[in-house]
This record gives sequence, structure tokens and C-alpha cells, in this order.
Amino acid sequence: MEPILRISGLSHRYSSTWAIRDIDMEIYQNGIVGLLGSNGAGKSTTMNILCGVLTQTSGDVFINGVDLRKEPEKAKQFIGFLPQTPPLYTELTVDEYLTHCAILRSVEKENLKSALDEVKHRCGLSHISTRLIRNLSGGYRQRVGIAQAIIHRPKLVVLDEPTNGLDPNQILEVRGLIKEIAVEHAVILSTHILSEVQYLCKDIMMIEGGRIVFADTMEAFDSYVAPNSLLVVMEEAPSADTLSQLGGVARVEFLTERQIRIHFNGDKAVAERIVLASAQYGWRLSEIGMEKNSLNDTFAQLSKVSASKKIKI
Repeated sequence: MEPILRISGLSHRYSSTWAIRDIDMEIYQNGIVGLLGSNGAGKSTTMNILCGVLTQTSGDVFINGVDLRKEPEKAKQFIGFLPQTPPLYTELTVDEYLTHCAILRSVEKENLKSALDEVKHRCGLSHISTRLIRNLSGGYRQRVGIAQAIIHRPKLVVLDEPTNGLDPNQILEVRGLIKEIAVEHAVILSTHILSEVQYLCKDIMMIEGGRIVFADTMEAFDSYVAPNSLLVVMEEAPSADTLSQLGGVARVEFLTERQIRIHFNGDKAVAERIVLASAQYGWRLSEIGMEKNSLNDTFAQLSKVSASKKIKI
């Protein structure tokens, strides 16, 4: 079966600096693949290349079996793209703008109205179709941006930081819309927000320093963000040396006189030892909770492991 997307050996250099190196990826089915990385990791460069905005230094991109470099117009018929800043013409109404996008995407004249009605319904825009885009909220502007990306029914939808700059309620609305779209489309979601990937994606590809450091399921990724420290509050806290003598404690960090971060090496029973010791020695423990690795710590760990450099979905 021909993959919806196949990327092989993709690399790109700006002047003497490599932005990405040897990226491989294959997508065979609908759903959401998270492209996760810190700012400057190479996410947007990868997105721009696979959408035909930027020509790669080396490597190949095939969309539905079509070579993007050799047949860009044909390949782009299968792509919908929402860049980080939505390409909106704010002086147009929603209807005017989406009609314009449909024509650019070669939607046939006799199918324009049905395509417009369908995408407005899917994106929750039917009731504001005659409003000027400049008068819309950030959340509705993002919905219009997503609508233009799917109006021609592409096989692959690429979303670059789709919730950037939205308020919490708008983020939830856009996330729900993305999940609905993924039922009928393969979606690549680029973000630097770990919680966004965890909420939306079953599969994840992580880029750091322009290279893939992880490519697997969300379940496999979660093992790298397992708890590795405890945050405790004690009214009569002992010294760091005393806490370090408890079994499994790797390092003790006093944040305040009462609040302490206790690092451990995989032995979660250390929490029970702290509770028992507090009761025995009168440390007056009032709070205790597990902390997860930070995203930066996770990047550092994954950069050291020997991870597969190809994801097949």
C-alpha cells in the first residue's frame, strides 16, 4: 500500500548551518502524528519542506506516491497546510475567503458551494459566514485557517502550532476540531507543548537539534517522562544529609526552608520511606507528590538513547 506521506533522508541547510538532518517518516493511515520539539529544533523547516514552501537541500518527499520536488503542483493537491500564522485576508468575509481558497485549490466550479457548506459546518463557521475575518476572535480565525486547509479534501493535513496564542477555552475548541478532522485525514501536528501531543496524538516523532531523537507511540514516550522526583513540604524539615540517607534518594534540593525536591533513581518506594521517617522523627510532613521529567530533561535523555529513526503509522 502506498503511504500517504513518505519522507526519506530529508536534510536542509541554511548557509553553513544544518536545520534538519536525515529525517525519515512514513504515514499510512488517518490519525494524528505529533511532531514535537523545542523552539528552533527544526519543526517548521520540516513542515515547510513537506508542504512545498521550501525546497530541501537533499532527501525526498512523496505525497500519496507523488514526488514533491518533481511534480509539486500534483503533490500539493493532496496537502492541506496551516502555517503558524494563518494566511488570512482579513478584509474579506469568511465566505469570500474560503471561496477564494477553494478556487486556488482547484475545486471545480460546480462543487464550490457544497465544498464551502461542508467545511463551514465541520469547522463551526456557518453562523459567521458573512462576517469580516478582521472582526473575528482568535479562535474563530484559527478555525477559518483550518477550514482553508481542508476545503479541497486533502489526504494529508499539516498544522504548525495550531493553538499558538489562543486562550484556554479556544485551545480546547481547536483541539476538539483537530480530533474530528483526523477521522477522515492524516494529520501532522507540530508543537513544542508536550501536553498538546499527549492529549491529541497516538504517535509521536521528536526532533531536537535537527535530528530525530524519538519515533514511537505516545505510550512508549510516556516511559521517558515517568516521575523522577518528589516535591515535599515539611514543617520541621531535617537536613539534606539526613534525607539523602534514606534508601533510593539520589539528590536533595531545598527550594525553601519547608519545600524540598527529592530526586530518586527509579525507586518509587522512596515516597513511603519519607512518610514513615517523618512520622518516626517528627518532621511534620504536610504535602508529598510525584513530579515528572521536564521536557528539556526528556530531550536530553532521548538524545542519548539509540532510537529508531523511522516512524510508520
